[in-house]
Amino acid sequence: MAANNRRMSGKKGAQIGSGGQRRRGLEGKGPTPPAEMRKGHKKNRIANAKTKQTVRRPAPRGRGGKGTSELVVGRNPVVEALREGVPASTLYVQQFIDNDERVREALQLVAERGGINLMEAPRPELDRMTNGLNHQGLVLQVPPYEYAHPEDLAEAAYDEGVDPLIVALDGVTDPRNLGAVVRSVSAFGGHGVVVPERRAAGMTAGAWKTSAGAAARTPVARATNLTRALEAYKKAGIVIIGLAADGEHEVGDLEALSGPVVIVVGSEGKGLSRLVGETCDYRVRIPMPGGAESLNAGVAAGIVLYEAARQRA
Repeated sequence: MAANNRRMSGKKGAQIGSGGQRRRGLEGKGPTPPAEMRKGHKKNRIANAKTKQTVRRPAPRGRGGKGTSELVVGRNPVVEALREGVPASTLYVQQFIDNDERVREALQLVAERGGINLMEAPRPELDRMTNGLNHQGLVLQVPPYEYAHPEDLAEAAYDEGVDPLIVALDGVTDPRNLGAVVRSVSAFGGHGVVVPERRAAGMTAGAWKTSAGAAARTPVARATNLTRALEAYKKAGIVIIGLAADGEHEVGDLEALSGPVVIVVGSEGKGLSRLVGETCDYRVRIPMPGGAESLNAGVAAGIVLYEAARQRA
């Protein structure tokens, strides 16, 4: 009876066994984590520093703001835009549309590309969306373009360990010229194009098509004030070279093209604006033995970019 009372008492006595604690303590802790994950290791500190730097650095796209959405209207324009890889969010197809070859190709391209919504809509709805334009039953919605910030272009070049090669457009209002410049910048290893926010061509579907796919690889930055953006480049040690018919230097004689440069191209008719021209470190002319008064922005930029690439080779 006494033994039973001792077993039922509330007093704590010696515990029999370890309850598995010793066995668990002898168990392995799994494979050794890599050096980047071991606290205190040199590689862990480097990885943490890179992570913090990435968090602090803004994204290369979007700091320059967004453009506006756009509608491509008509069977041929829609098919051409889809062929050239113009970004698109939705293809609107009219209900009971005549299923001709262009409609079938548009539907096939949307299926192949993926990521594009396909919506069927009655004709009155498409008329309303396009303000009564002759849409022929096909309307392609192009999302707003996300512009980079001018600083992003130079930072991307320095991250690659090379001198920036950038083109800025002053007063160029034709989107096709912008697309041609983007294509030339991509072809000659440039780092992007800068356009003013106002009174200038933007990255429309027309610019995308003219770039022939280069717009997917070459960022376009938008500056609130082009003169201030060029001054900021100068403070960062980048040379500003403006193209002008009456420039003091010939493009082939300018050794500054071998270093960090921004090439400024004006409009075909008016050239560089006064303030932008005064901001340039050099004003350069392209010799034209044929006697032409001026070149369009795409051709002029291509010539100077070729010379810059030649000097850097």
